[in-house]
Amino acid sequence: MDQDAQSPINNSLSNRQLSPEPKRTSRRKVLKYGAAALAGLSCGSAAVCYVARRARSATAAAVFKNGAPKGELWELWRRRGWVKEAQHYLKLGRNVQCKLCPNECLLEPEDRGRCRNRVYKDGTLWTMAYGNPCAFHIDPIEKKPLFHFIPGTGVFSIATAGCGFRCLNCQNWDISQRKPEETKDPRGEPIQLLPRQFYSLDRNDAARMSMFPDDVLAVAEFFGCPSVAYTYSEPTAWYEYMIDTAKAARAKGIKNVWVTCGYIQEEPLVELCRYIDGANVDLKSFDENVYRRLNSGKLEPILSTLKTLRREGVHLEVTNLIVPTYTDRPEMIRRMCDWLVENLGPDCPLHFSRFHPAHKLTHLPPTPVEVLVEARSIAQRAGLHYVYVGNCREVDDAETTFCPGCKKPVIERNVYSVETINLEGGKCRSCGTEIAGVWS
Repeated sequence: MDQDAQSPINNSLSNRQLSPEPKRTSRRKVLKYGAAALAGLSCGSAAVCYVARRARSATAAAVFKNGAPKGELWELWRRRGWVKEAQHYLKLGRNVQCKLCPNECLLEPEDRGRCRNRVYKDGTLWTMAYGNPCAFHIDPIEKKPLFHFIPGTGVFSIATAGCGFRCLNCQNWDISQRKPEETKDPRGEPIQLLPRQFYSLDRNDAARMSMFPDDVLAVAEFFGCPSVAYTYSEPTAWYEYMIDTAKAARAKGIKNVWVTCGYIQEEPLVELCRYIDGANVDLKSFDENVYRRLNSGKLEPILSTLKTLRREGVHLEVTNLIVPTYTDRPEMIRRMCDWLVENLGPDCPLHFSRFHPAHKLTHLPPTPVEVLVEARSIAQRAGLHYVYVGNCREVDDAETTFCPGCKKPVIERNVYSVETINLEGGKCRSCGTEIAGVWS
């Protein structure tokens, strides 16, 4: 996932009282569950079981019962224009079922959905994430990461709070795992963003500021950004804000970029594809069990999203974060790459990303360099033409695009900056091979 500010918390169990009867545990289990054995101790079976239960319970995030805002807060939110009737839900007598993502939250009156953004009040399902971004920035498009999509340009990036996943390793947990009212303040006089004040906003004004779709586009146009990105948290959780902005952007000739975990149902996805030009999908693993434990989700809906994006003609790139003890198995990586070649084609760019300790996995080490190099080799042997390694400067040519024809570099990058482009009309200048992507 595209990273914003990071505020990891330490969730280590190293100070807990462990069982006095030692039992040797594999290094893999020790790394995964973060017990005191990292310091050279042995874990008792009771402690390992406790941590395993704790990890499993983290995946079982439910609807927030009676969690909808009430009284003055709700009225202030409505007055600001920060609520809107949600799309894609069913009325089931006195209850409703959200049909936006595979969680399919079933809500009783005054409940809040798992994504924290959708609330059921007065017979209507509402989104509370509309026109109220808690994060916004002008990024290089390479940060999304999108390497085959108008390289070297800036993209205006926005996010609201909320996500339908509970990833243990989330880099942006301080917004993805928050309710909108924990990141925005509806009190006081309304503030609307003026593009010329973009870099002079203080924290309090930013918390109270509205940024409706037309305001987003005004900033993008003011700073000459050819695209807008819906990113940082999970944009599916603020679908209505995203699609309204994307529609307005398309009408102005501004491109739309979706940076996502891909957890969305077919109907809203097909609707979104009419307005999205490029997408980076975070394929978090290629194992149902890992998806359940690490992300509290399911793999199959993500694979369906990838195939739909390809079918609908959206430019698509895939990111796979390699998390030690979770997603670093060569056999899993091989199966994933074979699936990508077969279903998305060899020209789909794949970004392997280095894990850095964050959120509830601060006890794990960063991904070893040799694991990233091996993953890249596996992907190349599987037949993928464009394979990259992110968040790791120790790997040679980690972010260089090579021509699949003559093997010469056609785009050379340094972190998020583009140093050279040897393309002409989307083709390699040396041999004329077409390089897959959106180049203008």
